Amino acid sequence: MSDAVNGAGWRPELVDDPERLAGLRADPAVQVVDTIEQQRRDLSRLLSAPPPEIVDEPARWYFYPWRRTLIRLLGPEAFQTLRTDRNRNKITAEEQRRLRRLSVGVAGLSVGHAIAHTLALEGSCGHIRLADFDEIELSNLNRIPGTVFDLGLNKAVVVARRIAELDPYIEVSIEPSGLALDSIDTFLDGLDIVIEECDSFDVKLALRDGARRHRLPVVMETSDRGLLDVERYDLEPDRPLFHGLLGDARPADLMGLSTHDKVPYVLRVLEPSELSAPMAASMTEVDETLNTWPQLGGDITLGAATVAAAVRKLGLGAPVPSGRVRVDLDAMLAKLADPPPAADADFGADLVVDPEPPPADPRAAVAHAARLAPSGGNTQPWTFTLGPDGLDIGLDPSQTSTLDVAFRGSHVAIGAALFNARVAAARHGLLGDVEIRPDGDHVASLRFGAGTDPELAGLYDAMLRRVSNRHFNEPRPLPERTADVLRAAAAAEDAEVHLVTGRGELHELAELLGESDRLRYLTEHLHREMMRELRWPGIDALDWGIDVRTLELDASDLAKLGVARRRDVMEVLAEQDLGRALGESTRDRVDAAGGLAVVSVAGSSPADYVRGGQAVERVWIEAERLGLAVHPMSPVFIFGVDDADYEELSPRYADRLRGLRRDFAGIVGLGQRYVALVMRIGYAPSVSVRSRRLSANRTVRDALEAGSNL
Repeated sequence: MSDAVNGAGWRPELVDDPERLAGLRADPAVQVVDTIEQQRRDLSRLLSAPPPEIVDEPARWYFYPWRRTLIRLLGPEAFQTLRTDRNRNKITAEEQRRLRRLSVGVAGLSVGHAIAHTLALEGSCGHIRLADFDEIELSNLNRIPGTVFDLGLNKAVVVARRIAELDPYIEVSIEPSGLALDSIDTFLDGLDIVIEECDSFDVKLALRDGARRHRLPVVMETSDRGLLDVERYDLEPDRPLFHGLLGDARPADLMGLSTHDKVPYVLRVLEPSELSAPMAASMTEVDETLNTWPQLGGDITLGAATVAAAVRKLGLGAPVPSGRVRVDLDAMLAKLADPPPAADADFGADLVVDPEPPPADPRAAVAHAARLAPSGGNTQPWTFTLGPDGLDIGLDPSQTSTLDVAFRGSHVAIGAALFNARVAAARHGLLGDVEIRPDGDHVASLRFGAGTDPELAGLYDAMLRRVSNRHFNEPRPLPERTADVLRAAAAAEDAEVHLVTGRGELHELAELLGESDRLRYLTEHLHREMMRELRWPGIDALDWGIDVRTLELDASDLAKLGVARRRDVMEVLAEQDLGRALGESTRDRVDAAGGLAVVSVAGSSPADYVRGGQAVERVWIEAERLGLAVHPMSPVFIFGVDDADYEELSPRYADRLRGLRRDFAGIVGLGQRYVALVMRIGYAPSVSVRSRRLSANRTVRDALEAGSNL
């Protein structure tokens, strides 16, 4: 096909001959547009940095004869990367590449003009074939996005020019003589999708009949009440044409019909009972007060959007059945209503900053202290049985999550509760023997005696005040004796502390822990469990889980957290392996930390983790006595020991979690030891609110009623 129709060029000329280029640049009648440096700067600034072969792709010159303009553009891959960057993530880069392999035919370029241009805008195909015999008239400009400079030009030429000026790398071919019954097969050859917007009913039928032979899907938009039709002849080769609405009508029966004679067929296709009242009324006025049925530019623009959506889904293999649907804006606008009241959390009411006061009875005070221990997600995975002879601490296996692999986190929490009980018993002169016997649900016990331990007793008030502080740390170095104090506290409970304070190592750990958070958000069951643990004041009960106020987030981060609660959003990010921002809060906090303290134990048995929990609580209390804020952190891999654990945590990301655990151990210097808890430490403001605990009535049983030997 020649690039000129009635003297009207429509395809830009690639100028790769140096002499031709020099001649055009020297021609005073040719406008030269060269913004290549700006294009390259914009390309280099993309947050998803393109590979070097795209960045270094040679630029090209194109001459647009109908504009007498020479323009310099990025090469095809770089051009497409930059031009469609704002499509992400509604269309992924891989989806964009798949769509660029599509060849789409558009027959009828009144409604079809807007559709073809929208497909080009979105980069939803790599080749567009256009067919229309008609020329632009002034009365077309109520719905065709052309200009007065296009009057008298063939409609296919006008659309082809518009697409060429948008993206010269989209291949465009045109049929300026339109379609006839004997040219249908030629038009359809090589296409993937057909968009039919013709006026002639014989061509409408013939095009569908041809699509059925070529096994191609047909999409049609009718601008009244946003009617969209999809006919999947690619999947249903025996499907009746037009959903069977025209019965046995044949293309030859409909040739040469006047506008007046088309009306019965139009009504059968559009269904009289479904027409808008203005359109139905207009049908009676055709050839009387109206030349033809009315169409509005806005309706056609809406139709272009719905067709483009259908083409995207068809092109990407998403399920799109045959059928029709109406996207009726008038009906939607008639349903305007106030949104329902937001179920906003009440962040100002019922703040709890002071610790829960202990009871006067010494034995009850021991159980009270145990209840105040920290636990992963504040899930409180324990049961307490209090008797005259002691306190028994059991495991509540219902209070767990996937992160709590083999109940290792629960055993750490029980160890912390046991340590608190020892401190309270020492303070009240009740300290006796401790037994750690993790056999099923029975884990540890503290026998009441008449003993005390001045060192433990001296931790009592600090133990009651102990709190998670998730504020940003102030940029101040830790006290000089921090390492010695924390290591001594851990050693007293047969554990170790690995203290990281170097800025380089903290930055590496910030990236690593931020990535762990990202994987937690993107793993369906981990995300669900995490969101269950987050509790919103005014909406959720706050005696269990993590009160979101304790996260110390600003309004912007809280709003982001509200979005991050949505599983469908996480699924989109997971599909594209995105979501770096999901780890932003953790990265920023660890990057600003005074240090990271990792409590470790020598073995991975339940008893080891109980001892590790005692060390965690002692280290935590001692850090706060130094004036430091402590923020407990639980990377996804924290309790992973073997390959099966990582598969259980996240089958999709098991290899990455293993790698993160390996890198974490290397930076921290773990060797062959096992992590009980990771703590971010530094100077920070006081907490805004303190996490609560389940009431003693729910967690502490009387030994006599429970039949315990205590």
